[in-house]
Amino acid sequence: MLEKIKRFFRIEGKYRFEWNDLRATLSLINFILLLFSFPLGAAFGLTIALLGLVKDLTSDRHINGIALHLVSIMLNGYILFFC
Repeated sequence: MLEKIKRFFRIEGKYRFEWNDLRATLSLINFILLLFSFPLGAAFGLTIALLGLVKDLTSDRHINGIALHLVSIMLNGYILFFC
């Protein structure tokens, strides 16, 4: 089973940490916090999105990352200020 997964995702070597691994984990934590605590979850998500946007603008410069962070800023800002 593991070999099929490795083949599907074209994993050829050992695990290598990527920033998107951390981003996915923080997004999951943001989702869980939003389910159980609206203000805390929205503030956490807004902070992570702002830091991610700064990173995207200063180093990565990928349009898709910038767009995702802007959407996350808008969503978490809306939840924080209007809900």
